[in-house]
Amino acid sequence: MKINQKRELVRFLAEDIGRGDITSSLLPKKRITARIISKQNGILAGVKFAKEIFCLKGCKVSILKKDGSKIKPNQAVLKVSGYAKSVLTCERTALNLLTRMSGIATQTNSLVEKIRKVNSKSHVFATRKTAPGLRFLDKEAVKIGGGNKHRMSLDEMVMIKDNHLAVDSLTNLIRKARKKYKKFEIEVENQNDALLAARKGATIIMLDNFSPKEIVKTITRLKKLGLRKKVLLEASGGINSKNIQAFAKTGVDMISVGEITNSVKGIDFSLEI
Repeated sequence: MKINQKRELVRFLAEDIGRGDITSSLLPKKRITARIISKQNGILAGVKFAKEIFCLKGCKVSILKKDGSKIKPNQAVLKVSGYAKSVLTCERTALNLLTRMSGIATQTNSLVEKIRKVNSKSHVFATRKTAPGLRFLDKEAVKIGGGNKHRMSLDEMVMIKDNHLAVDSLTNLIRKARKKYKKFEIEVENQNDALLAARKGATIIMLDNFSPKEIVKTITRLKKLGLRKKVLLEASGGINSKNIQAFAKTGVDMISVGEITNSVKGIDFSLEI
């Protein structure tokens, strides 16, 4: 585990402890063994981080189910032993992390499975619509669920969006990007801009709020102009479990879904002594 990731876990734990776990301080100095139990079906994510949280307080931890495993109700995923105060002080932080990450992984996996049924060449991508301070963990959960991370931060890749285009023209921004970077993405809101971006050398074109029919028409035009193989196409905007197969059928390469990280439905876990 990287140093900065461990620091984040230390911060998460410190946030919950405050000036000290005054309730657990009432307990005798007694060693206990506990298990974290899944309460729902889902895809497990975050066990290695949950383990590290307990280890910060000197607990011994065994991972019983690996990240990416399918889980059912009443399955043990983690075994923890240590002083009662240490185990219980870490309990909620570890459970919260498992709940959120497993929820993201489960939702991502469901979308991935839907796509695979209609188009094996389209892939689910996360967006930057993550909880502040949790981006690495949110996107790691997407990866565990079978999705892709896309950009982690603004310094990773140029992505020219609508508000950039409100300041400067599409042509100028593409020209500037091409001088410095081999790979960059541009968001477009209509077919003409998609064709222009492809002609000017964009490597990824985000078709923002295009309907599946509009995407098919755009792909047809790109093929006729001999430009389809030169760009990756990303569908974005309003995509969810109900309509994702319709977007996958269009033949786009990337399907970005914000709700997998900004509207998380967690998977329930409990710690039992």
